[in-house]
Amino acid sequence: MRSRDPNQWMWAEALKLLDEANRLQRRFFEVSVRSVAAPQWEPPVDIFESDEELWLFYALPGVAPEQVEAAVEGAELVVRGERLLPPVAHTTTIRRLELPHGRFERRIALPAGRFELSTRQTDRGCLVLGLRRIA
Repeated sequence: MRSRDPNQWMWAEALKLLDEANRLQRRFFEVSVRSVAAPQWEPPVDIFESDEELWLFYALPGVAPEQVEAAVEGAELVVRGERLLPPVAHTTTIRRLELPHGRFERRIALPAGRFELSTRQTDRGCLVLGLRRIA
């Protein structure tokens, strides 16, 4: 229960913020055992299916479609690439980074059947992939 004394709850909030800052600092400076080429994040995806097609919308703001590799590998659709920081990030002070950057990869298990990539386009910050069912 939050105290009614403003000094106590303000102090408690300040301590929570300091704990969070310390946690983020430790995370930033921890030694990574991952390869630099390993994916660092997965883009969110919306999937729509009909009898003949599968449509996938990957949220990839700031990533050009030619920078993304998409392939059907066995029973999975694999999308991989890299989201770079915008050029302005190299000449300014970064105040906040909420959009992920770095190498990404997303593997989606496909429904039963065989599929081929039939459509590849961008729409309002999303990479849109259409897969056509074959056989």
